[in-house]
Amino acid sequence: MPQIKLPGSPSVTVHLRRSSRARRLSLRVSQLDGKVTLTLPDFTDEGEAAAFAEAKADWIRKHLSRRPEDEIVGVGGLIPVEGRMRRIVEGARRGVMLTDGELIVAANSSGRRIRAFLTELARDRLAAAADHYAARLGRTYSAITLRDTRSRWGSCSDRGRLMFSWRLVMAPPEVLNYVAAHEVAHLKEMHHGPTFWAEVERIYGSCGEERRWLHENAGELHRYRF
Repeated sequence: MPQIKLPGSPSVTVHLRRSSRARRLSLRVSQLDGKVTLTLPDFTDEGEAAAFAEAKADWIRKHLSRRPEDEIVGVGGLIPVEGRMRRIVEGARRGVMLTDGELIVAANSSGRRIRAFLTELARDRLAAAADHYAARLGRTYSAITLRDTRSRWGSCSDRGRLMFSWRLVMAPPEVLNYVAAHEVAHLKEMHHGPTFWAEVERIYGSCGEERRWLHENAGELHRYRF
């Protein structure tokens, strides 16, 4: 993807994305990872795009400043697990263990090891939730995969494959359960129309609070770096 650099300290990288459907230049600053994307119509040259981005430099930096700072995961730090903040501490045993208030890791454990533990915990919780809601729906799914997605918390393919963000394990359990129910409901209704939401409510219940939580806390869950 082509890029342009906005001068300053620090400099800002703007990613250029052409779209045949775009009719004007438009900027987007992701609150999840801080990525700045400038979408431009096919007929717009990069010089015009660069001038547009430079004119919007203050707007871009303002939005970047609102994004939570990244948190490098390591011993002594805090991380949310199942909706509760846990202190990461060293323990004598190998591997990783979750307690009420702590995430106990072996000496010299890397962020990658902690991420692997959380991913497996997410797989366990999401599989159990998907099984539960699929049974209530009266449908079956073919597989579950976990990814570190930025634009969505889950998806369901027309072949019944469910995909979830493993970072859902950091959210409160009811939020994880809602996302599982949402994607399972797509096994029957592959859209977001009234009949889809009726199925979500039937198998899960009211989900307004859970949807609101995700909208307000997405950036928080994505700021942890492993």
